[in-house]
Amino acid sequence: MSTIKNHVQLIGNVGQEPTITNLESGKKVARFSLATNEYYKDSKGEKQTDTNWHTIVAWGKTAEIVEKYVQKGKEVGISGKLKTRSYTTDDNEQRYVTEVVADEILLLGTKGDK
Repeated sequence: MSTIKNHVQLIGNVGQEPTITNLESGKKVARFSLATNEYYKDSKGEKQTDTNWHTIVAWGKTAEIVEKYVQKGKEVGISGKLKTRSYTTDDNEQRYVTEVVADEILLLGTKGDK
C-alpha cells in the first residue's frame, strides 16, 4: 500500500504547447497544462461539463518523450505524484503551486493524430 500514498493518474487533453527547458546539468524539463473533463447532468437534466486544469512537469527521458510527441490538443494519460512548492513574489507575497510530476506518459488517440 505504500506505493499509492502519493499517486496521481489523469487522462486529458494538452492545453498548450509544452515548454522544454534544457538545464545546465544537461537534464531536460517539460511543462504543460492538462485539461480533464467531468460530465454530469444538472437538475434540469442537461449535460454539463466541469473542466479542471493541471500543471504537468516531466523530467529527463519523460521530458524527451513530451518534446517529441506531445502537442496542444493531444489526449494523453499521466501517471505521477503531486508536488507542492512555494515561492516569494516581487511584492514579497508567499505563493504556493501544486503540480503533477509525471513519471509516465501514455500517448492516446488515433495513430493518424499529429
